[in-house]
Amino acid sequence: MGAHIRVIPEWFGGGALSRKDLHEAAEELTANQGGLIAVGEPTIGKGLDKALAGAADVVKPAVEATTGEITSELQEALKEADMVDMHLEVDIIPVSDVDRAKEFYQRLGWRLDQDVAPLDGLRIVQFTPPGSAASVTFGLGLTMAAPGSAEGGLTVSDIVAAHDELAGRGIDASEIWHGPPFPVEARQPGPDPERTSYGSFCSFTDPDGNTWLVQEVTARLPGRV
Repeated sequence: MGAHIRVIPEWFGGGALSRKDLHEAAEELTANQGGLIAVGEPTIGKGLDKALAGAADVVKPAVEATTGEITSELQEALKEADMVDMHLEVDIIPVSDVDRAKEFYQRLGWRLDQDVAPLDGLRIVQFTPPGSAASVTFGLGLTMAAPGSAEGGLTVSDIVAAHDELAGRGIDASEIWHGPPFPVEARQPGPDPERTSYGSFCSFTDPDGNTWLVQEVTARLPGRV
């Protein structure tokens, strides 16, 4: 079980606290969490900047919750602060031959969203990997970057199945390895023996040399969705 934090139920439970109460309220962390997180500034972000101020008593009725249980509640609280959501929607990659790149990404099995040429010298081709909220765009007149200079990351739930599918589609993927992805010398052959989340990889490149790093993720780190 994770370290325990005493939390303010009104904050995490959705109830409203007055500014005075917010300035008084604090979370008492265990020693290894390293101090105090105080709330009560105009934004949650500014409140979090008061971390490491030391230990303090909670002035409101408190409940017990593990750090893992707090994470989702904290994410919801941050959503209510004065922040604008930003979703990664499109990644532009540089290619030298649009039709060749289009054939490659079709062979990958990615969904073709569009192939349009609204102006002379401008062509936009967009693909979306299966299950992805972000898309890949390439074409003419989109970027000055050198073809083959892009690197991207893909996550899969089963690195062996993903590698087999790539091979079955005629994609020249690397062998699976585990350990740090960089430097290359640190890589160890085969999937992670424990199949630890974030621990196993393979990679492939498109015809221009743009690199895609494929990583097995089965359990997310706290705060990641």
